[in-house]
Amino acid sequence: MPSQIQTETVKSTAGGASLESFRAVDERRTGKRPGVLVFHEWWGLDDHMKRRARMLAELGYTALAVDMYGDGQVAADAAEANRLMGGLLGDLPAAEARLKASLQKLAGDPTVDASRIGAIGYCLGGAMVLHAARLGLPLAGVVSFHGSLGSFHTPAPGSVRAKILVCHGGADVLVPDDQVAAFKREMDAAKADYRVIVYDGALHGFTNPAATESGKKNGLPLAYDAAVDERSWKDMKDFFAKAFARA
Repeated sequence: MPSQIQTETVKSTAGGASLESFRAVDERRTGKRPGVLVFHEWWGLDDHMKRRARMLAELGYTALAVDMYGDGQVAADAAEANRLMGGLLGDLPAAEARLKASLQKLAGDPTVDASRIGAIGYCLGGAMVLHAARLGLPLAGVVSFHGSLGSFHTPAPGSVRAKILVCHGGADVLVPDDQVAAFKREMDAAKADYRVIVYDGALHGFTNPAATESGKKNGLPLAYDAAVDERSWKDMKDFFAKAFARA
């Protein structure tokens, strides 16, 4: 059955901001299905993140790409992205409110099985989905793509409910080896169900086709890697197939 992806802007208010999130669903499918939240890079909810939401809908999920900055803000350059990200991380309670409200919004979607919700995140968004897992939010699984692994909250043993997949570039100097090691120690102490996959030679931003040009423009060690992008997406698909089957 061919897919027919329907998209729309979903407006809501949370954490002191007016969010303009992006919903994608295959309207030809019937019945309830898993839902997946998508959390954006430091650039904001741009076309790359919306494309990922559509790709998830093509897999049979209902996807909600979350506007974590509010008002649909998308950075024009690294300086603006850093300012927007700093504002978000500088008010963690507001960021957490947006995480939780977006989860509730997706759980209430008429096409979604609320017992089977996952989340994926890129760069900043990777940090957000891992934070959601650390907080013990009721997610079946979360996937971080070239995301920051630093912790804003240390989970107690047994408190991490979500299964975790970290897709990490082996040459990512923005998320160095010591941060990866610290994350593994933290997850081991929390007795979390997690896996870290390291893709040899991949730099930060390996899933984003615009990363190489953005890196050159902004003087940052970013690069797209088509082969790793494809491999990590397959790893995500395999991960969710198992996580949702067990939920």
